[in-house]
Amino acid sequence: QVQLVESGGGLVQSGGSLRLSCAASGSIVSSVTMGWYRQAPRKQRELVASITRGGNTNYGDSVKGRFTISRDNAKNTVYLQMNSLKAEDTAVYYCNADSGLFAAWGQGTQVTVSS
Repeated sequence: QVQLVESGGGLVQSGGSLRLSCAASGSIVSSVTMGWYRQAPRKQRELVASITRGGNTNYGDSVKGRFTISRDNAKNTVYLQMNSLKAEDTAVYYCNADSGLFAAWGQGTQVTVSS
């Protein structure tokens, strides 16, 4: 059973930065697609960023140029660096691991951006 634990959320002012971390159990970070999703109140969960086992990255249109996904294979950890945060980035952010055969989710971490 893959376990994902997010951390790094919090309250930040508009224009500020945060870095989220997702620690995975087992050595999966380098072998599956890892992603960050978010869900704001009364909205559907949406993809924020993903990174494939080959290192290809993909970003949601609303975060391109502001957010960066990366991973540390040795630490089995995926990061989401968020810069130039806006009030509309406020959401619960979830880490996801997807092998194509299984998918796992973390418990989520709250990010609140005050305007």
